[in-house]
Formats: sequence, C-alpha cells, structure tokens
Amino acid sequence: MNRVLIIVQNLPVPFDRRVWLECQALVADGYQVAVVCPKGQGDPGYQVLDGVELYKYRPYAPGGSKLSFVTEYAWSFLASAWQTFKARRRGRFAVMQACNPPDIFWPLALILRALDRTRFVFDHHDLCPELFQSRFPEATESLPYRGLLALERATHRTADHVISTNDSYRQVAIRRSGKRPADVTVVRTGPDPDRLRRGAPHPELRRGRPHLAAYIGVMGPQDGVDIVVRAAGVIVHELGREDIGFTLIGSGDCFDELVALRDRLGLEEHVEFTGRAPDELVGQIMSTADVGLSPDPKNPLNDVSTMNKTMEYMAFELPVVAFDLRETRVSAADAAVYATPNDVREYAKAIVTLIDDETQRAQLGKRGRARVEQELAWNHQRRAYLDVYRRLTCAE
Repeated sequence: MNRVLIIVQNLPVPFDRRVWLECQALVADGYQVAVVCPKGQGDPGYQVLDGVELYKYRPYAPGGSKLSFVTEYAWSFLASAWQTFKARRRGRFAVMQACNPPDIFWPLALILRALDRTRFVFDHHDLCPELFQSRFPEATESLPYRGLLALERATHRTADHVISTNDSYRQVAIRRSGKRPADVTVVRTGPDPDRLRRGAPHPELRRGRPHLAAYIGVMGPQDGVDIVVRAAGVIVHELGREDIGFTLIGSGDCFDELVALRDRLGLEEHVEFTGRAPDELVGQIMSTADVGLSPDPKNPLNDVSTMNKTMEYMAFELPVVAFDLRETRVSAADAAVYATPNDVREYAKAIVTLIDDETQRAQLGKRGRARVEQELAWNHQRRAYLDVYRRLTCAE
C-alpha cells in the first residue's frame, strides 16, 4: 500500500478543510496517509483520526514583522522535519505533498527523494510573494520579496506535479516558474454539499434582531474582517439600522485587534466574535444567517485567490456580499452582490440593500447552491486530485 505524507504549516488538520478532504479521498482510494501540521488548541501531539495519522507540533505565533515571519518559517521547517522523520519510522513515503504558505518544504522533498525516491506534489494554496505585497506594499522590490519569488520558483521546479487551486495560480506555475502545462492540475477547494447544507434556523442566534449577517474564515491582515466591523459601524451609527446582527466565526493574527475595534466603535451588542467554532455551531449559524460576508479587499493576492468561505456560503444557500475580485467572480458568478473594491460604505450599503430584498436573497441563494452541486462540489474536484496520485504512483 502506497504511503503519503502531507505537510501543512498555516492551519491544523482537520480544521484545514481542503487538506482534510484530500486526506479522506486518499484513504478511500487505498493510500496510507500521514499529516504533519501545527497543533490546534487542545490537540495531542499524535493521533489517528478516521484512518489518518496526525503528527503535530507546537506552533510559533508571528508578531507581524518581517523578522518574525522568518523566525516562524525557520521554526516550522525544523519542527516539520522532525515530525516527518518520526512519521517515516512507520514506513517510507511514496509521495510527499507540501501545502503552502510558506514555500519552504522543497528541501525536505529533495531529502526524501534521495532516500526513498519519494515523489513531490506541491499543493499551491497561496501566492506567497503576493501575500507579502499585500502585507508590506512598500517593500515590493525588496530582498525579502525577491527571496519569496525564489522560494516559490524552487518549490515549483522541485515538484513532480503542482496542484493549483484555480486557473490564475496555474498560470503562475507555468509562466513565472516554467512548469510544463501537463504537470500542473487545477483542483478547486469545493465544499461538500452533503455535509454543508442549510438546515432549520435557530432564531436565538440572531440575538433578538430580525436579521443576521455572518462571516467565517481566517482573521489576518489581508482578510478584510476590519471592513466588516467598520461596515457594521456605518450600518448602525450612520444608517440607523438596529435590525441586523453580525456573527464573525474564526480566529487569526488580528483577532484581538478586531475585538478592540468593535469595542472602540461601540458595537458590542451588534457584532459577536465566536472564535473558532465546532461544526455543529457553524451549521446552525449558517442556517440562520440571511447573508454571507466575503470582505476580502482587492490586493495582489486576493484578486487572484479563491475564497473557500464564499463557496461555503453558497453551499448553505446564503447570498454573498463581496468586493469585485477576479477569482471571486469565477467562484460566485451571479450568486453574489459585488461592491466597489475596498469601499467600506458601499459594502455596508450592499449588505443593507440585500437584507431588505428577500426575493433577491432567495434567488441568489438558489443560484449559489446550484453552482456548488453542479460545478464546484468536492466530488467534481476529487477525481482530478486522485488522478495526480495515480499517475505518480502508477496506481491506475
């Protein structure tokens, strides 16, 4: 039986839904799967979950500076290498899959290739140079930026096969790193429509208000959650709307800052932060909400990135309020209302307009669910993902 190693740095598994879907697909197809990733809160260092071996290390929390990211990457590489060779004691790996960010695990792939002839799959989740540009726009031509381009190129060129989350990322692998088109496959992060399905509403989650707007996802500098909080301020204080509550699910580097911003704007009764929530509560909130919020601002990263939360809203038949970004339009198409990028007031007005139009909400929600079932669902992506592994392991 072929053994597969998957390395993830930025999220624990199974909280990383894309990686967990990949793991389940591989196990169902007869592979043995081991995952190296950081610990989530309360996670053990080692466990076997649904047939997947999980090797976890204590994460390093970055401080937001360029130096802190270098330190985080160094710690993650060393911790991942240690856990990799612990996992290897149970059997050699036919394939190693590295998920980014960051683009630092190709040396491990070279070592395993030399030791065991392990093939290397790069699962390209984020554009690290564009992520750096988005966080430090003044440092576009700096040494760190050029270093990230070099790491990306080395990762692509070391990989036997690259998996891209959308066509924009596929073109980066081909044009910027010189990969052959035949060695780059698009596998979107499609939601599971059987698991993510609108259920009965839970009116108590509206906290006494007629309407609820929901956000789920990471809360980092580039995710635009501050825009949601500021838009809530416009809705409450400028438009005088007391009938809309906001529930924001997730965590990240900016969580404490966002809570402080909410409190500073006097929105404690209107905006709730749940932190990371169990699946049951997420399902209840999504089944109760009237709109899903995708506030990702336009920047070099977000414009060409596929947002998982957008497709999850669509699976729950939630109409989406988003900024007009290239890949967001590819995902949501006519299941969303689009605001001028980065305009807080227009985003706030788009939320209110959609809340006030029940017919449009229902139409957009049905379109989104249909797109998930017919095009975006993981079942449609799973085949392409497994084809990559069958090609590399000759397991046709």
